[in-house]
Amino acid sequence: MRIFASFTAILTIAIAMVVGFTSCGSVQRYADKVNIYGEGEENQMGVDAYKEVLASEKRCTDAEANAMIERVGKRLAAIVPGGDKFAWEFTLLESEQINAFCLPGGKVAFYTGILAYCQNEAAVAAVMGHEIGHAVARHGGKRMTQGVILNGATATLGEVLKAKGYSDSTTNLSLAAAGGLANVGVVLPFSRGHELEADSMGLEYMAKAGYDPQEAVAFWQRFAALGSSGPAFMSTHPQSEDRAKELGKQMPKATEQYTASAQKYGLGAKVPAKYLTAPKPAAPAK
Repeated sequence: MRIFASFTAILTIAIAMVVGFTSCGSVQRYADKVNIYGEGEENQMGVDAYKEVLASEKRCTDAEANAMIERVGKRLAAIVPGGDKFAWEFTLLESEQINAFCLPGGKVAFYTGILAYCQNEAAVAAVMGHEIGHAVARHGGKRMTQGVILNGATATLGEVLKAKGYSDSTTNLSLAAAGGLANVGVVLPFSRGHELEADSMGLEYMAKAGYDPQEAVAFWQRFAALGSSGPAFMSTHPQSEDRAKELGKQMPKATEQYTASAQKYGLGAKVPAKYLTAPKPAAPAK
């Protein structure tokens, strides 16, 4: 235990040497403010990645479902601060994956597998608004920056251990153990913070676009029925119940924004009936 504790201390020192702070919390705050990637560079990476996704995935051919995704997307894009700088694209992919994303530059992909949990336009707006929030806040570039910081810290730790005379096998074992600690202590909380920030931004976007913000809470409550493979503090995404509670706290402000919106669509149109059957969750690995 003493050896592991010393390695943990060395990792903390190594990270501090790289970023100029002395605690994992400081690393998180530092990485959250610093982005070594330019916005244009991020957007180009988004364009390239989007092309790869569209080349490998099957596009949905259902006209009604496609129209819904396009309609919701355009309404959200119209109220996103700085949204005029994005070259927006909204694509519905035919897949049982329960997923959606927005790449830098406004490249949105929605999977039909998540539509059963959405049930209506307002929930689609909640999910899409969340993903757009990631792009607007440039979370992707910040996560990549954090990776650079942690890689530098790990390299520094390796040099420190070698300088102290540890063998290669001990050094490698120490780096693996310390890397796991860094993942739990730095990477995962940082990711959860981004998820909650994107939830908040998405709630604001959907309300200002004219969709009932209460449906964001209802969506995550439905999604909670999927269960979880582990406790919230060990996941890069907060549990659905936690997200619903956090959104509930923000509901008074979101309701005001919804009331002030120029157009009110409420829950909007229902998801086409063919997509209302939820795909079965994958069986846990044995």
